[in-house]
Amino acid sequence: MDRLSAALEKKLSYEFKDKGLLARALTHPSTGPENYQRLEFLGDRVLGLAVADWLLRLFPDADEGELAIRFNALVRKEACAEVAARIDLGRFIIMGAGEEKAGGRQKSAILADGCEALIAALYLDGGMAAATRFITREWAQLVDKHEEIPQDAKTALQEWAHAQGLPAPSYRQTARSGPDHAPEFTVEVVVGDSKPLTGKGNSKRQAEQAAARALLETAGVWH
Repeated sequence: MDRLSAALEKKLSYEFKDKGLLARALTHPSTGPENYQRLEFLGDRVLGLAVADWLLRLFPDADEGELAIRFNALVRKEACAEVAARIDLGRFIIMGAGEEKAGGRQKSAILADGCEALIAALYLDGGMAAATRFITREWAQLVDKHEEIPQDAKTALQEWAHAQGLPAPSYRQTARSGPDHAPEFTVEVVVGDSKPLTGKGNSKRQAEQAAARALLETAGVWH
């Protein structure tokens, strides 16, 4: 583990003071109760704050709607998984033999969770500055990719439904959980006779976007 930790620290251009913190950030739940799940929770929030602050400075003339679209594109699980794959994070994750045999090191969900946990570890070990340096360096390519405003999933779904001669999408909040300062909403979307699909987010708007994206992906419109 020491050799692997050193190799990852070299990739990160950061040396951890607390090696145990880094080890926990790299430990998958398949190994037992001491794993990265709590760090993943924190890392998601640290990423959101860093990206929101970064976007305000990168796009000083953008309104709230444009910023929200850009923000959602950068903090979604797929973005975290892309960054994790780029730094070969899967090679460093400690996981059970069964999960590894099932291809866990290449699974997008595991890569995304591990990336969020790593961000939390950087934050706890080196403060917001350490986490932000990693985020701005590794997410820069994603910002460039989305230099053109990515299309809003709800708008795309509305346009697709209209083109198919279907009624407008119908959204319904089905659940809300978590504390007031960090809620999680679940929203269901239906288009005509389609199977209801759900999305989750830290706001009703984010959940609606996630639900719309899920329906578009199921329909083969988005990939």
